[in-house]
Formats: sequence, C-alpha cells, structure tokens
Amino acid sequence: MKNSLTQLLCKYLAERRLYQSRLVTKDGHCNIEYCSVRSTSFFAYALDLWTTFMEIRWRFVIVLFVGSFTLSWFIFALCWYWIAHNNGELSWQVQPANTLKCFNNVTDLTSAFLFSMETQTTVGYGGRDITANCPVSVALVIIQALVGSIINCFWCGLVMAKITLPKRRAKTITFSKMAVICPKNDTLCLQIQVANLRKTLMIGSQVYGKLIRTLISPEGKTVILDQVHIDFTVDAGKDSLFFICPLTLYHVIDKTSPFSEFSVDTLHQQEFELVVFLDGTAESTSSSCQVRTSYIPKEIMWGYQFLPTISRNKEGKYRVNFSNFDKVEPLTTTNSAEYSNSEKLNIQLSKHGIDNQGFEDINIGDSVTQTKM
Repeated sequence: MKNSLTQLLCKYLAERRLYQSRLVTKDGHCNIEYCSVRSTSFFAYALDLWTTFMEIRWRFVIVLFVGSFTLSWFIFALCWYWIAHNNGELSWQVQPANTLKCFNNVTDLTSAFLFSMETQTTVGYGGRDITANCPVSVALVIIQALVGSIINCFWCGLVMAKITLPKRRAKTITFSKMAVICPKNDTLCLQIQVANLRKTLMIGSQVYGKLIRTLISPEGKTVILDQVHIDFTVDAGKDSLFFICPLTLYHVIDKTSPFSEFSVDTLHQQEFELVVFLDGTAESTSSSCQVRTSYIPKEIMWGYQFLPTISRNKEGKYRVNFSNFDKVEPLTTTNSAEYSNSEKLNIQLSKHGIDNQGFEDINIGDSVTQTKM
C-alpha cells in the first residue's frame, strides 16, 4: 500500500513537472510568465477595459458583478441620506412645521439604502417614495435610473459575450494524445489525428504547426523558443478541410523537414515541442476560433499507426468509433528519415538507370579495322 502511494506521488510530481515545462499545454493554454512589467502597462489594461473583463475568470466576474451593484446602491444611498439630513427628515431630527418633505419613510441610513436599491432595480414596494417638493431628489432619481441602466447593459453584454466566446466551441475539437511516425505512400510521415465532436462543420479549417526548441546560433548565441514552421496536410489538401469526421494529418519528413535529423534512437533524447494549430470558423455562430495542442518527444511514437475510426453499418450509414481515436498499432518503419530517403533514392535510380559521365559512345564499324591474314 505504501509503495503504491509512493509510486502515485512520484507519477503525479513527474506529470506536474512536465506540465510546467510545456510552453503550450495539451488543452491549448499558453504556459508562460511575464516578469518586470512596467506600471504603465497595467494602465493600458484599464484603458482596454472590455477586453480585460472578457479575459478574466468567471469567479472574478461574479465578484465584480455583485460589487458594482452593491457599491452603486450604497453611493446613492449616501446621497439620499444627505438630502434627508439637510431637510431634517431623519428619525433623530426635529423637522420645522413649515418644511415640505422630500421623502416618505426615509428616516435613517438603512431605509435610505433600501430606497436606493428599490429605485435602481425598479422594485417599488410602495413603502418608500419621493415627493415633488424637492427638485434635487427628482434629479437624483433620474441620474440613478440612467446609471442603473448603464450597469445593467454592461453586465448583460459581458455575460452574453463570455458565454458565446469562440473558445467554448474549441472545447469540442480534440487532438490525439500521441503523434506517430510511420510510412505513408512510401514516404516517412509524422501523423496526428483531430476530431470534431459536433455535427456542425468548421468552415475554412487550416492546420499547421510550429516546432519550438532552443538552438545555438553560429555566432554562439543561445536562441530560446526558436520557431520552425511545420506543414500538415491531408490527402485532399491542407486548406478548407471537410471536417465532418476525424482526420489524420501528416507531415512529410523529407530533407527539408527538421524531423529528418532524428531517428528512432535519438528522438526521445531531443528537447523540443511541436505546437499544432487548427484555425476555422464555426458554422453555427460564424465566429472564428483556434484550437491548440502540443507534443513533446515522449508523446511521439516511432513505428506506429492509428487504428481506423470510420466504418459503415449494415444499413450503409457511416459510423465513427471514437474508442479507436487514441489507439495505435505497430507498423514496420525505417529507423531514421535519412535511411528512408536514401532507400527511396536508390529505388528511383534503379528504375531510371544511372548515367556514367566518363563513358563515351564508340561506333565499332568506324573505329575497328579488319586484319587480313
């Protein structure tokens, strides 16, 4: 029991360290920390208030929602209390006989707060109200009604905008947990799978990748987060994917590919991160979204291929089996991309022949003379 708990703890700590070392997590969040940000930058966040509110978490939205209404009620309650105090209508004050009342049943701070809340929310219980004797109170009612409407519009718009964020649509698009390297059409390829869990399509979908690693330049400088573009494609092309079923995307590992330097023995010894992006437009909302995931060397399996996920039932209807989405099976694969490319070159040369530059055509009839005995 103790050993199993120790193993679970070690596994959890290892996964935690792996999570912190990623630049992009498996669910697409960027794992980066900003340091020594100038104070003027925080002022820029305040100027771009709408985007700031759109990006904060829901827990902070709820706190600010409650706080904004409560604060506005309390500020206007102080104004109502100040008017009642100046008019001598509080419970501990003695109002002159000839003084006209501005309020009914507003006698302390608590009743002023309740009146402020009833006014801004248009509840109107009927126990507290204003009279037409004080122009200041009439003007304050108009101001509070306008301020309350502005606050309501702001929070209603913000909540609706956050609910309809495109990244919520991205939650229903998933990538395979592992990537594989195997031959496809006699060419070594890096393959990943992506699936759309909804029946609505993603219009104009494009998939591409970035290989991120740390390099040392010829000048001896360390380049952190060096990015190399990685092209992914399907059999029908790489643009405007027909994203109705799980797709297998592949990157051809040729001489121009950065993966051509790796082999089955050295792949897991490398330090890099392959970030894969999918851009598209949701069919139902017409909003563009981006889905991201990443793969590290330990998540790339050499010599495996994905199991098929699409089949047809007895009625002839297409069927997607998501239980095979992350499953792989072994496949005979070359140990390195260089060997695969050289082997492919030898096959082409054997088919088309090899020109010998030092060979000269000689006409035997012109160059050879017969000798008579």
